[in-house]
Amino acid sequence: MVNTIEASVKTLALGNLRKDVWEREIKSLKGQSTPTTLIAVCGATGAGKSSILNAILDDNIVPTSGMRACTAVVTEIAYHSKSTINGDVSFLSRAEWEQELGVLLHDLVDEEGKVKRTTDLKSDAGVAWSKVHAVYPNVEIERLVKMQVQDILNLDQNIVAILGTTKKIVAKTSKDFGKEIAKYIDSKDQKRGDKKDKKKDKAKEPSLMDKVRKAAGQSVTARRDGPKGEEAAYWPLIRQVTVRCPSKALSTGAILVDLPGVADANAARNNIAKDYMKKANCIWILAPITRAVDDKTARDLLGDAFKMQLMMDGNYDDHCITFIASKCDDISCSEVIGALGLHNDPELEPIEDRIDELQDQIKEKKKLKTEADKLLKTLEADLKDLRDHAEDYKDHLEALKAGETYESNFAKPAASKKSSGKKRKSTGKGKKGSPKRRRSAASDEEESDDDIDMDSDFDDDDSDAESKVDSNSEADSDEDSEKSDAEDSDADSADEVAGELVEEETEESLETKLESAKEGIKALRQTIKETKTTKRDSSDKISTLQKQLAKAQKEKNAFCSLKRSEFSRDVLKEDFRTGLKDLDEAAAEERDPENFDPTQQLRDYAKIDLPVFTCSSRDYVRLKGQVKGDGEPSCFSNIKDTGIPELQQWCHQLTVASRERAARGYHAHISTFARSIQSYVQGIGDVTAFDRETLREKWESVGFLDQGLPDDDEDPFAQYLQNHPQAHALLNQYGGYDAPNPPEQKQKLDANGDHVGITPRLCKEFSALVDDCVEDLKRRIRDSLEDKCEQGVEEAIRTAVATSDQFASEMHWATYRATLKRHGSWRRDLNVEMVTPFTKSIAVQWGKLFESDLFAPFEAAITKSVKKLLQDFEASSAAGLKDRVKLQGQACLEEAQQTLQNMIASVQESMTTQQKEISRKMSPHVQRELIDGYELAMEERGKGSVARQKAVFRRYVDEHKEDIFEEGSEVILGGLDEASQAVGQALDASLESLAQKVEVNLSVLWEGMREDPAQIRARKYVVDAVSEIQTQLRFWSLAAQTKKEQDDVAKELALEDGDVEMGDD
Repeated sequence: MVNTIEASVKTLALGNLRKDVWEREIKSLKGQSTPTTLIAVCGATGAGKSSILNAILDDNIVPTSGMRACTAVVTEIAYHSKSTINGDVSFLSRAEWEQELGVLLHDLVDEEGKVKRTTDLKSDAGVAWSKVHAVYPNVEIERLVKMQVQDILNLDQNIVAILGTTKKIVAKTSKDFGKEIAKYIDSKDQKRGDKKDKKKDKAKEPSLMDKVRKAAGQSVTARRDGPKGEEAAYWPLIRQVTVRCPSKALSTGAILVDLPGVADANAARNNIAKDYMKKANCIWILAPITRAVDDKTARDLLGDAFKMQLMMDGNYDDHCITFIASKCDDISCSEVIGALGLHNDPELEPIEDRIDELQDQIKEKKKLKTEADKLLKTLEADLKDLRDHAEDYKDHLEALKAGETYESNFAKPAASKKSSGKKRKSTGKGKKGSPKRRRSAASDEEESDDDIDMDSDFDDDDSDAESKVDSNSEADSDEDSEKSDAEDSDADSADEVAGELVEEETEESLETKLESAKEGIKALRQTIKETKTTKRDSSDKISTLQKQLAKAQKEKNAFCSLKRSEFSRDVLKEDFRTGLKDLDEAAAEERDPENFDPTQQLRDYAKIDLPVFTCSSRDYVRLKGQVKGDGEPSCFSNIKDTGIPELQQWCHQLTVASRERAARGYHAHISTFARSIQSYVQGIGDVTAFDRETLREKWESVGFLDQGLPDDDEDPFAQYLQNHPQAHALLNQYGGYDAPNPPEQKQKLDANGDHVGITPRLCKEFSALVDDCVEDLKRRIRDSLEDKCEQGVEEAIRTAVATSDQFASEMHWATYRATLKRHGSWRRDLNVEMVTPFTKSIAVQWGKLFESDLFAPFEAAITKSVKKLLQDFEASSAAGLKDRVKLQGQACLEEAQQTLQNMIASVQESMTTQQKEISRKMSPHVQRELIDGYELAMEERGKGSVARQKAVFRRYVDEHKEDIFEEGSEVILGGLDEASQAVGQALDASLESLAQKVEVNLSVLWEGMREDPAQIRARKYVVDAVSEIQTQLRFWSLAAQTKKEQDDVAKELALEDGDVEMGDD
């Protein structure tokens, strides 16, 4: 649309003033882009911020490797429409790295200059060494601490070259992006190496000469013929990472900023994080759900200082803060069921019944499988035994047929004793006279009962083996053997037994036994097959049941997790309400302690609804298949329950308000501009030249602003001649063509010498109103904050020494020294803690002041001034022009109001930015004023130095506290005065443009239109183009109205449904 307007307007011959005004309008319309919403993501280390962000982005873009850089560097992630993932890795400047190196070297040595223990990576020395060693891996710590900062920098020119630069990354996929960015953010000593490499490294032992060089203080790796040293890592040098990706969740203007998990030692990175907190439109606070409720994070909101700053920024409410409970898949069902009393929950009972039933079925199937296993072992043993017997029968039969002697493999040694009994010949078929197997029984008179028992056992064994082949074989022999044992004195029975024992096998008996064995083997094989089938079926069923059990358990996990999430949301919301209520009551009591009534509600806290999201990024990426080889989800079976889709939608929702404001403003802006163009092009119809000149004489600004006819190069006929050389040559034969020059016009002044016209009059009135606005702004700020600042100064002075003492007592001496070295800002910020009493005193009033409409009176005054001018303009017009002047005046007022609204919104935004900056000036001021105290304390060395350091700093604070905080108060109030003056200057420049726009809008009533053919055609083209644009704008307005009506109906239905549910309850 804007391009169409621009192209059509260029065809018109315009005066300088109208041309300038319209060009500014077109530039302004073109400059309007989709607004962005900056979301600062805060959370302690281990809260899972990076994983949550990757889930929101639907891609693995944010590093989650656990490297130090991942949590120490500010990472900004925004949308772009390209298919690639682009990144900018910016590094510290040389000055910033020099400053940090000086601090790190100090942390590596104690007061006597000796190297501290660096094995504890959480200690100050451990952190310092991990950074320095990462950048300079080939320098030993003993040598490093003796070097100057400049000498260290000169060790590696590659490091010097990268300082202050920005490396750009363009990758087609997140995997490629990860590889590229890993070159800068990965810590070399934490990379996972190949096992072979580890073995090689382990195998390297320092030689004798290496040890000599080390003892001499020489670097082993510095030898020319030595091995190549380790590569330097860049992660300690990174100051910020900016990523642009085609993520759908960010497509509507949300920008996610992953802030460091803890206070970073690097001042530059810390300042970047603070700057983002100032600019943030929304703040997300993350905590694992297992700690979120217990830690009361929503209520405490990361400390009093943070809470006060949010209130001063106007961000301490449920519109700006969002709480995210992460790691919802980390669940213990028994704990949740017990804590929330879910034992008899009607939704949970069928799940648990199904789990119990599945467990019983699994137990039963496992029992069947165990029994099948035992039976299978027995059957396989029997089958082996039967096969051995069958093989023995076969060999025995072959031996008989060959006429050879055969000794059975199953004959017991006791049976081999020779006896004097009679032998029987085998009468087997086939070859006659073949050797026969003989059996003899012991017939010795000295044979004992044990021998008889042994023979009986042997016969029993044989009969057992043969019973597997033939159930009738040798049964009678067993019975006879038992009888002979019972009747030992009966010699005839003994002879019978002996005869049976030595009875020889025949071919027929062996063939019968062999056949019986084969049948037995076949039967056993069938039984084994059936048993294996039973076992396999049981195993398959167990596997199926276990999958069903896992599914049921996952369903139980999801149920418990969702119940815990529901409970946690309610608790977090209530904690936030309570925290806000405590803050309001503290402020009310401070304002008027005598009339403070704690029973009175200061606001409707029930309507405060903190957005809380409970999410499982791990299960989400598993369900989406975002990470290969990450296993199955442990808790949730559908993506919606993970909470990530809702959080992605929240990214869009947070941008709705700013996008709607921008869309409405753009719609109104282009509509009024289109009407203004249409009004000018269509003209005012039949108006006498006298009436035009009367208006021009009274209201046109001449001399105050340049206005005249078009320049030569803008004259349509001159342009035609330039484009048609033949016509130009022909015209030159008759004396040529001279473009008209604007007539010289004298300045129009009144009797007092002041400029006459619309623009001079409005500029003069606007200037006075701006001065009044600035003074009123200063007065309101002083009236609201001056007393509070005085109270804050008194409280800060009163608590300064105690705060310093408490800070020192709660901190390890080494950390206290490191904090002094860093001028009070290390793991905690002493300067901020000393300023907190001052901040508490002014926070509530500060927030209320800048949340109020500071410019409403000024806007009303400007509107009144414009209306008065329009009334005077209408009064001065001829009778026949009254109606047309009135219509044009209404259009002019509408456009002026639209311009004024945009102007006030811009000024308010500027004031908000400035007040955020000013509200943070107190802490840096205190730090600057305490630098001498920090330095004096650091001069203490030797025995007892820690106690002396604390005493020196305490004394310095006590001596200078009044000046520090009183001057700090003036810094704040003075900064606000300067901000008011800056607002006045901005208003002056903007209102001058507004005055010109009003005159251009009204000048259509006295300007005449050229009637040459080119301009007639141009005006027709402009009218058609503008009419089409206005039609489209009406369609947009109608669509917006319809959408609003549908939303209102949906809200009403939702409220009715809620009322019905409450009634049912």
